[in-house]
Amino acid sequence: MYPSIDEQPKHEGESYNYENPSYPIPGYPQPAAAVGVPAYDAYNNTNNYPQMPLQQQQQGRHPSTWTTGFCGCCEDCSSCCLTCWCPCITFGQIAEIADSGSTSCGVSGALYALLLYFTGCACCYSCLYRNKLRAKFNLEEKPCGDCLVHCFCECCALSQEYRELKNRGFDPSLGWVGNLERQDQEARFATAPPMGQAMNK
Repeated sequence: MYPSIDEQPKHEGESYNYENPSYPIPGYPQPAAAVGVPAYDAYNNTNNYPQMPLQQQQQGRHPSTWTTGFCGCCEDCSSCCLTCWCPCITFGQIAEIADSGSTSCGVSGALYALLLYFTGCACCYSCLYRNKLRAKFNLEEKPCGDCLVHCFCECCALSQEYRELKNRGFDPSLGWVGNLERQDQEARFATAPPMGQAMNK
């Protein structure tokens, strides 16, 4: 279909660069032009379509409400007692989920405990993670600003964030990796065929 290196141009006075071919090729049929819209690959984005960052997509949506109230500590007495007696553990578990596993519960909890012991202002650190949690799940800023919430009632704020993670399917006590493994097991169990169908096959 296309000229080989040994072939000469069909028209006199014409030359063709075989090392760097380009269209049109004189004397030979040309390929049809592509028509239509190229297919979009949602996974690889091979067509270089612009993708809106996830944070901008969430900003375009109306913020959702918290699943529990700020003073709803009695809805989960175990997490409330844990937060009152050892808030560094509760905060460490929340921070690991909010950071998607990039920081561990032990590191975040230890840093929180040091700030609480030496400065008494650990709330200035924990309020940053309330902001991360709200951005992660597109939650509204209530009942007031994140810093004020943690400064005036640290235990209520941490308890609400802990309950929010549990109500959204996370178990903060398992950590980020533990939650991923649990979700993977649940997905495999949901897609597995029933025992009767597997035996019939």
